[in-house]
Amino acid sequence: MMKIIKSLSLVSALALTLSACSSSDSSAKKEKLVISTWGFSEDFFREEVYKPFEKEHNVEIVLDSGNNADRLNKVRQGNSDVDVIYLSDYYAEQGIQDGLFEKIDHSVIPNVENIYEMAKAPLGKEYGPAYTIAQFGIAYNPDEVKKPITSWADLWNKDLGGVITIPGITSTTGPMFLDAASKVSGNTKFNEDAAFTKLKELMPNVLKEYGQTSEFVNMFAQGEIAGGPIMEMYFAQLQEAVPNAKFVSPKEGGYAVMNTVNIVKDSDQKELAEEFINYILSKEVQEKSAKAKIDSPVNTKVQLTEEEAKGLTYGEDVINGLNILDMKIVNKNSKNWIDRWNKELAQ
Repeated sequence: MMKIIKSLSLVSALALTLSACSSSDSSAKKEKLVISTWGFSEDFFREEVYKPFEKEHNVEIVLDSGNNADRLNKVRQGNSDVDVIYLSDYYAEQGIQDGLFEKIDHSVIPNVENIYEMAKAPLGKEYGPAYTIAQFGIAYNPDEVKKPITSWADLWNKDLGGVITIPGITSTTGPMFLDAASKVSGNTKFNEDAAFTKLKELMPNVLKEYGQTSEFVNMFAQGEIAGGPIMEMYFAQLQEAVPNAKFVSPKEGGYAVMNTVNIVKDSDQKELAEEFINYILSKEVQEKSAKAKIDSPVNTKVQLTEEEAKGLTYGEDVINGLNILDMKIVNKNSKNWIDRWNKELAQ
C-alpha cells in the first residue's frame, strides 16, 4: 500500500513539474508586437483594441508613443524595434521615400475591401491603408464674429483682424491651408506664388500660428481667438470650452487628413503585423472607435446614428467631398514652402 502511495506521489510531482514547464514554455513563446503611435486615448485602445488582439494571438503589444516627426526619426535612425507604425499621410510619405516600410500584400488584408476607396491605398498600392480620415475645416465661435463663416475666403474678412489662428507650414495641415489660400486667390490648380501672396494679405487677421492643436484649443478656450482652420476630430475639445462653437466644412471643400498604418522594414513580425492591420480595419474595431468619438470610421459597414456621428468625418457624401493633396508633391516641395513661409510670413 505504501509503495502505491509513493508511486502516486511521484506521478503527481512529475505532473506538476511538467505542468510548470509547459506553463513556462507557453509564456516564453508569447511574441511581441511593437506599435508606434501617438499615445492619445491610450486607456481606450489598451482595453478595447489591443487587449482582444493580444488574447486571440497570444501576443504582447508594446507601445512606442510620440509625435509623427519624432517617431519617424527613431525608425529612420534605427533607434527602435517597431513593427507597425501609425503616421499621418504627410509623414508616411516621407517614410516611403526613405525606404523605411515593408511592401504590403493587400490580398492578405481582406478588410481593405470594406473601406472607402480613398483610404485603401492613399500612398500607393504597395503600402498601408488609412484606418481613419479626419476632415480639416474651420471652427469658430459665432458669438465672436459679425457674420457666419462658411468658406475659406471668409477668413480674409477684415472683421476678423487679429482674432484667428492658422496652422504653421511644418504641421500636418499647413500644406492644406496653403492649398486653400491658392483656391481663395481664384486658382483651380495649385499656384504657389498666388497662395503666398494671398497669405500675406491674411496675416493682419492672424494672432498667432499654431504648431500643436493644444495651442489652438487653449487660445480658443481663453477667448484670445474667434477661430481658425482645424481638424474636425479636435472639435469636441473646443465645444467643451465653448459649447456654442461651430465646425464648418468650407464651401470650397474641406481636406482629407488620412492617418495611415504601415509595417516597418525588416520587421520580424510581418505576418502578425498584417493581421493587426486587418483587425483595426474590421467593422467591430472601427465601430468601437467611432462610438467612443476617438476616430472617424473608414469601414463602410459601420452604421452610426446622427448623434453617434456628431463630430466625426462620417458618410460617403462627406468623404467624397473632401479635397486630397498629393503627398508626393507636398514632400517634394515642403523645404521650399517652409523657406518661403519663414521669409515671407513668419511673425
